[in-house]
Amino acid sequence: MSIKLYNVKNRTKEAFKPIDERNVRMYVCGPTVYDRAHIGNARPVVVFDILYRLLRHTYGINSVSYARNFTDVDDKINIKAISTGKSIREITNETINWYIEDMTALGALEPDYAPRATEYISEMIEMSSELIKKGHAYVAEGHVLFDVSSYEAYGELSGRSIDDMIAGARVEVAPYKRNPMDFVLWKPSNNDQPGWESPWGFGRPGWHIECSAMARALFGEKFDIHGGGLDLQFPHHENEIAQSCACCGQDSFANVWLHNEMLQVEGKKMSKSLGNFFSVKELLDKGFSGEVIRFVYLSTHYSKPMDWTVKKAEEAELTLHKWRKLTNGVQDTKHISKGVIDALNDDLNTSKAITVLHGLAKSGNIEELKSSAQILGLLSDQMGAWVKENTFDLSKLEEIILASRDKAMKTKEFTELDNLKNLFISAGLDVQMSKDGIKLIKGPKFNSSLLEDFL
Repeated sequence: MSIKLYNVKNRTKEAFKPIDERNVRMYVCGPTVYDRAHIGNARPVVVFDILYRLLRHTYGINSVSYARNFTDVDDKINIKAISTGKSIREITNETINWYIEDMTALGALEPDYAPRATEYISEMIEMSSELIKKGHAYVAEGHVLFDVSSYEAYGELSGRSIDDMIAGARVEVAPYKRNPMDFVLWKPSNNDQPGWESPWGFGRPGWHIECSAMARALFGEKFDIHGGGLDLQFPHHENEIAQSCACCGQDSFANVWLHNEMLQVEGKKMSKSLGNFFSVKELLDKGFSGEVIRFVYLSTHYSKPMDWTVKKAEEAELTLHKWRKLTNGVQDTKHISKGVIDALNDDLNTSKAITVLHGLAKSGNIEELKSSAQILGLLSDQMGAWVKENTFDLSKLEEIILASRDKAMKTKEFTELDNLKNLFISAGLDVQMSKDGIKLIKGPKFNSSLLEDFL
């Protein structure tokens, strides 16, 4: 069974046919780096990590290239720099490091390319210049704007007319625009904003031109798959197609367009005002392991809205704990279940793949269970540290510190007790002392390796 994917461009599920089987190319829009990634940001990372793994399984590790960019020039970053007093470079470097750390915790493989927008400014200027020469863009008051009316296919990806898009979008009202839907390729910068010299003066790129220029530089004028969250379909991906096709004279930019649906929390839209807005780091700090978070994501098909709930996380933890206990000590045979591959080949049906894994666990086929789970990024050695933390027995430690307290109460010498308490706290334990005894409770940052000398 060949890979079939739902191509948003054609609104149909179709067999995937790469342009070159020896050079399969996938570009996914990455984050704007000014703050921690929230759990909605992480969903496309996990979705396209699954596709990356499947493509590598199908065509070979050396035949697949995956790019996911960092937008490190943006007005949100400028605002963060002003509010914190940090430099833009400090903020973007720190945030990129956070992002890589958090996505790695979710078991995501690093992409082959992780381009930063600021490294491709010359390519963006060149592309904007080409669009002006070809009559698809114009200069107005230091801005370069794409002329939407010059590209007849505008709106085909999202299935909207220009009138509908104007009515439904937050269109910037500017006197220098010929058409309300025209979008910025280049804009002027003042002395407090990042900028580069260009034929149109000192300025910086618009958001949409970034991915077009980076994808073209890395993969050429036409490549296989472009992906991202559904929120990017319009206007970002619509604008990417328009400027890339108009510039390069292609009838297509990427052959296949994939979008994952949005994420909710406990049945409600994620919102800071509702108190249900979480970063990946916050969930990890609350004690949810990266593997458990990943499992919850994979339990829902990428094309459907996903609901993050504590109940789902608890169920995922129980399942993974059982599977890890079953496969403990089992060598990876590399034999992946046909049922799992068939499920993934059917438009990345991860929920069906998990059902197949349940069947393998029930039948006792533990070698195939382990190998098959690993193509989903589960049951790897790197993702298993949480099981050890989760099963760590604290009763002996409670006996040790209780004996130390009894001794201290008799001798009035509390140094040993204080040292033990401080060590346990540094290992992520909450030490609760009362007249009835001592209770140790694991916190979200519990690290058992600091306590192994006591066991």
